Amino acid sequence: QVQLIESGGGSVQAGGSLRLSCAASARTFSSYYGGWFRQAPGKEREFVAAISQSGGSTYYADSVKGRFTISRDNAKNTVYLQMINLRPEDTAVYYCAARLLPLRPSGNDDAYWGRGTQVTVSS
Repeated sequence: QVQLIESGGGSVQAGGSLRLSCAASARTFSSYYGGWFRQAPGKEREFVAAISQSGGSTYYADSVKGRFTISRDNAKNTVYLQMINLRPEDTAVYYCAARLLPLRPSGNDDAYWGRGTQVTVSS
């Protein structure tokens, strides 16, 4: 069982920055792929970014490439999402996920999920 707790959400103006953190309870967190998904009101949850167990490989949705950076610190059992140049369309609840297999844009039924943190970007 892995518990994930997100933090760092908030309200910013367009062009601003936020850094999300996801703290995991598992002592073997370095065995898990980590990732971030988001869900805007009235929309389905969508993939944002993922990172391999060592952090050597990262993956991004086209909509966030060049603006978001995912990273991890396995010594702290934490995954981060640095977000810059935020846009109103980035407004959503952001969820952290962890999975022993690679996270995919959909179908991660066996992944562990956090409860989410709200990000609101005003124009």
